[in-house]
Amino acid sequence: MKFFTHIALPVFLLPVFLFGHLTTDAQTIIQTNNKIAPELRSAFKQGRQMDFIVVMQQQSKPVPPPSLKLKNQKAQFVYDRLKETAIRTQGNVWRIISTHQATANSLYVVNATAIIQGDEKLARALAALPEVAALAPDPYIQLQEPVQPSQKQDGQRVQERSAIEWGIERINAPAVWALGFIGQGITVGGADTGYDWTHPALKPHYRGNGATPEKIDHNYNWHDAIHVQNPLNSDANNPCGFNTKGPCDDSAHGTHTMGTMTGDDGQGNQIGVAPGAKWIGCRNMERGWGKPSTYLECFEWFLAPTDSNGQNPKPEKAPHVINNSWYCAVEEGCTDLSIDSLLRIAIVNLRSSGVFVVVSNGNAGRNGCASTDGPPAYFEESFSVGATDINDKIADFSSRGPIDIDKSNRTKPNVTAPGVNIRSSTPRGNYDNYQGTSMAGPHVVGLVALVLSARPELAGQVEILEDIIEQTAIFYPDSTGCTPVADARPNNVFGFGRVNALDAVRAALNYVDIQTPLSNTFLVRVMPNPAQTDVFFGFYAAFGPVVLEIFGVDGRMVAERHWAGQGNQEFVQISLSQIPAGSYYWRVRTQEEAAQGLLVRQE
Repeated sequence: MKFFTHIALPVFLLPVFLFGHLTTDAQTIIQTNNKIAPELRSAFKQGRQMDFIVVMQQQSKPVPPPSLKLKNQKAQFVYDRLKETAIRTQGNVWRIISTHQATANSLYVVNATAIIQGDEKLARALAALPEVAALAPDPYIQLQEPVQPSQKQDGQRVQERSAIEWGIERINAPAVWALGFIGQGITVGGADTGYDWTHPALKPHYRGNGATPEKIDHNYNWHDAIHVQNPLNSDANNPCGFNTKGPCDDSAHGTHTMGTMTGDDGQGNQIGVAPGAKWIGCRNMERGWGKPSTYLECFEWFLAPTDSNGQNPKPEKAPHVINNSWYCAVEEGCTDLSIDSLLRIAIVNLRSSGVFVVVSNGNAGRNGCASTDGPPAYFEESFSVGATDINDKIADFSSRGPIDIDKSNRTKPNVTAPGVNIRSSTPRGNYDNYQGTSMAGPHVVGLVALVLSARPELAGQVEILEDIIEQTAIFYPDSTGCTPVADARPNNVFGFGRVNALDAVRAALNYVDIQTPLSNTFLVRVMPNPAQTDVFFGFYAAFGPVVLEIFGVDGRMVAERHWAGQGNQEFVQISLSQIPAGSYYWRVRTQEEAAQGLLVRQE
């Protein structure tokens, strides 16, 4: 699968001029021209209208203070400050837009505004504002269709199988399921061509699905960033339409990636890594035609999902992890000094809000070393994933490092995962085999969900989660020569290695926050576990003030008890009747010791 985003944008370097004898008006004209991308100026000279992005000078990258440890707290902090920056700085932009009666979409995940079919008069008025940094093109570019393998694995038509898929088995996900961790309580997100939410392997796992048709709710669970017809598409009849109120896939790529994350039809088609997780989605491409503003709009929606009318954003509804199986190649115009700088800011802000961002590393591996050159794969802040085959060999198409585009020589990808001959869901209840790093990334998204279902208090701790996944990956040396030392870890072919769900979950279960030292002698028994209605915590030798806390996967406390320990054997009963089914983290603290563990609430 090779998904490119063809974006040709200018380098936003504003030259310094010694104007000398020039008048103020002449200086303004020169400065204004320098802000408008050459592609836009050329189109305007021909009398054409263009889609473009107004990039503001002030770009905010808020960092939550250390005191905000819970995912929801981080999300609210980042959202509030990003909105404040956009509202404070975009006022003049919107006054001009209103005067020209133009159609536009304000963004806050990056401080920018997307203009739909603006003319030269509007562009020059916006560029004249001192708070505006640049006007960049926002073109529709057609993506390549998914790659279908010419050979079916094991000599059979794999799309007809009904079993656990080879990629799921290879990363040891079934062994994690056997421990009771299937992604329960975790929400994954996908930005893609859309999703066929009625597919039997996806419908049970859609967060907006209800027990009855009346209880289906797409609010905060689906967003459509495709608002108008792409004028370059020869077929004017999009099968989904535009501004859809519920999930729809006008291609097939999105449905396939989501199947690898969560898919399971309950009838033997076990295609997803985390079948217990819930999913939400955003359409950022129109039948394979994407544009920078739609990618940014989906990033923004994942930071604070909205209702079906695009109103009332709620950061607490954000997913834990998102998949992005698309990228923009450098040979198509994306460079670090143009629109990808906005993509980087969006990813930085999502990470700060507690969202784990997974991206596909790219399919240019046949070009050799340093072929990871398209955003968002080469960003240091992205967790990029290369592709392996059924024999744990690197796929020939999987892009390699080092990162040369920004001259950093950084190692990429972060890790690798199965991406060759991957069977998953496609629209209208079908299954098919695709391959590409687009198929590898969803395996890692599902893995993040498994880890968080085992240790829900790690929600929002992106760096810790990244480290766990990297350090537990199965290492393979670089035999291609892309890494100076072949057995260096990480290397520029496999990264830290091919991911291993079982070891990652074990590491997560053993992870200890250094700020909360635990005791090997302070013992707590939890009975029964899993539990349905009530659970009993048994203690022995707890002296002085004792605190029992139970947290949800979002870090929110759902139960708390305080008492004075007498040093005898004690039992504390907690009712679970008002707590939804899922995984929870419990912690018991005394003045000198602490213990912690996992509690599973069953229906």
